[in-house]
Amino acid sequence: MPEGDTVYRQARMLHAALAGGALIRCDLRVPAFATVDLSGQPVHEVVSRGKHILMRIGSSTVLSHLKMEGQWRLYAPGEPWRRPAHQARAVLATKTAQAVGFELGLLEVLPTAREADAVGHLGPDLLGPDWNEQEAVRRLSEHPEVPIAVALLDQRNLAGLGNEYVNELCFVRGMLPTRPVRDADLPKTVALAHRMISANKNRVIRTTTGETRRGRTSYVHRREGMPCRRCGTPIHCMSLGRNDLELRETWYCPTCQS
Repeated sequence: MPEGDTVYRQARMLHAALAGGALIRCDLRVPAFATVDLSGQPVHEVVSRGKHILMRIGSSTVLSHLKMEGQWRLYAPGEPWRRPAHQARAVLATKTAQAVGFELGLLEVLPTAREADAVGHLGPDLLGPDWNEQEAVRRLSEHPEVPIAVALLDQRNLAGLGNEYVNELCFVRGMLPTRPVRDADLPKTVALAHRMISANKNRVIRTTTGETRRGRTSYVHRREGMPCRRCGTPIHCMSLGRNDLELRETWYCPTCQS
């Protein structure tokens, strides 16, 4: 699933291409909103909120979530798409650009005045203007028995972290992903999360190690069986989540993390 920095960059790309223009085409290919036509409406702005993209058009907001496979791509007017048309869930075009949302996990249209109905439950956005470190710490601390990795992935606590960042955060902080929230240094963990994702928000290649060479960008994420970059112990993998439906693969070093 894309991390918050990926969503942030896609929102900025869409804003740069569409904002200030008016839609000349609006094709939403999901049954619930297939009859919605925002053609003629001005595109005010495109912003990210955690892992959501909000396209404010006229008095409406087109809300999307990439989930696992989703992606927004930009094309010049008349340019052939480089992905199959049957994967397109949304086509929004101005005179100068067309934005195509492929395999979007979520696509909705709602009045802009009611955006809070859809995203108001989210915690402070790590890359947003509302970032509030103290509020994120407060929300995390409300469930002291939850494993720290599960709590950090919960978008209701803080918005924008995905599995890769959570795995890497736990390693850098020396915490097993299963450590209860009550035993974690939440202020330091949240501050590191903000620094880590902010450092990557404008990078094409995400890195948590400081290196961008292939195979050197992460400490533990997807490195099961490979030697820990610090101590040489083979990296372990386990499944972790609130319940069987939310299980995520989690990577860690059993020596460096405790």
